[in-house]
Amino acid sequence: MNDTAAPLPSSAQRVADLLAGMGHDKPVVMLPSTGRTSAEAAAAVGCSVAEIAKSIIFRRVADDAPVLVIASGANRVDEAKVTALVGPLGKADARFVRDNTGYAIGGVCPVGHVVKPVMLIDRDLFNYDSVWAAAGHPHAVFNLTAAQLQEMTGGAVSDVRLDAAPTAT
Repeated sequence: MNDTAAPLPSSAQRVADLLAGMGHDKPVVMLPSTGRTSAEAAAAVGCSVAEIAKSIIFRRVADDAPVLVIASGANRVDEAKVTALVGPLGKADARFVRDNTGYAIGGVCPVGHVVKPVMLIDRDLFNYDSVWAAAGHPHAVFNLTAAQLQEMTGGAVSDVRLDAAPTAT
């Protein structure tokens, strides 16, 4: 992890400035390698995969609104549960993600979007003392609590985890 005073990429600096404006006291940290996957980010910051707050963007079919699900890195998102909460979903391609969030896939931050998304927060994130979220760039992350995440975003805390299929006995 590189937490020295080296200049941040512009998208990560924008997040750092936004977080500072919100009174958040933790810095944006640049990872030595990509944090595009939860496993990569967890290895880089030294936490469990479950403590990564991954951002997944969907497109709501009814109005093309962005839907941001912030899930525990250990969980797969159950699209049926999300659909039940916000309506039918479509795929969000890279252009849709960038146009609506202002961030590239792999660096989508929970805050500072171009278009305010419909937001759901995985309730499992509240099982941890702190979590790490993307900070606007595939190599940038920041640390916060799940309660801070909910306060910053206003996202609805929800059950979005895909439950494991029952095993036959």
